[in-house]
Amino acid sequence: MRKMESDSEMIYRVLGGTGERVSAIGVGGYHLGAAKVDEKLSIRIVRTAIDRGINFLDNCWDYNEGASEIRMGKALRDGYRDKVLLMTKIDGRSKKEAERQLNESLRRLRVDHIDLVQHHEVLRYEDPHRIFGEEGANTALVEARKAGKLRYIGFTGHKDPRIHLYMLEVAAKHTFKFDAVQMPLNVMDAHYRSFEKEVLPELVMQNIGVLGMKSMANGILLKSKTVTPLECLHYALNLPTSVVITGIDSMKILDQAFEAVCTFRPMSDRERGSLLAKTLKVAISGEFEPFKTTSIFDGTARNPEWLGEESQRVQQLMTR
Repeated sequence: MRKMESDSEMIYRVLGGTGERVSAIGVGGYHLGAAKVDEKLSIRIVRTAIDRGINFLDNCWDYNEGASEIRMGKALRDGYRDKVLLMTKIDGRSKKEAERQLNESLRRLRVDHIDLVQHHEVLRYEDPHRIFGEEGANTALVEARKAGKLRYIGFTGHKDPRIHLYMLEVAAKHTFKFDAVQMPLNVMDAHYRSFEKEVLPELVMQNIGVLGMKSMANGILLKSKTVTPLECLHYALNLPTSVVITGIDSMKILDQAFEAVCTFRPMSDRERGSLLAKTLKVAISGEFEPFKTTSIFDGTARNPEWLGEESQRVQQLMTR
């Protein structure tokens, strides 16, 4: 991956123990395949972001029925692939389903390898056990890493910080350490089921790359009328994040992301406290973080077939 020029508009940080130099802001893949964003605009967003210094691209196997990966793959032609750390996610919990989804992502993105592949939507306490089972998804990713199809492995989730901690615990029991972990980090998270308070310190201690998401929760946080987009991005950037992933569906929103970086300064305790005080009343119940409190954001809950078959062991127990 090529290093960005020192005069770019971007701040760069290190992705945990990987040593990779990544942009503090990353382009979220979901919005690139949304109905209101045509393919030409999505390609322009990605290439302009890279030209201006962003080198971390987020995506997922299930975003917009594959359109997000297909469009990103087209944007990465003409030499752009070598300028980025490319990430995508898979939903499969079995080895077989994980292999299938990973290979499909490689085809859509038109690449021979993906830099970071993450187990997506670790939302249930059974997910870690399925992923680390003998025929689980992590076996597929480890084998794919050996084969050169990917470089780093991580996981994501947005439901409950205790499930993230449990995933780390199960991984440790299998002598496995993740390279990166993705989770909600925003001005309201600190007040309710806080990933910032419970998971972030553990990741920092283990030197695992921190990928922050839902800094504005697709605009839902802004509807509280307590914070501005720049305040949301500044708060997330002020945390020990490697990358803050943000959805970008227009050139105006791309400019907003760069404005947040250009105007960012480390916050004083007083400034941070002021933001948290403004959001306390509206955040305490989780109303503006529905990804924690409802199933609306749980793609795998609506599409259980994405997860793949239950483990053979479970099937055997059920048929006895």
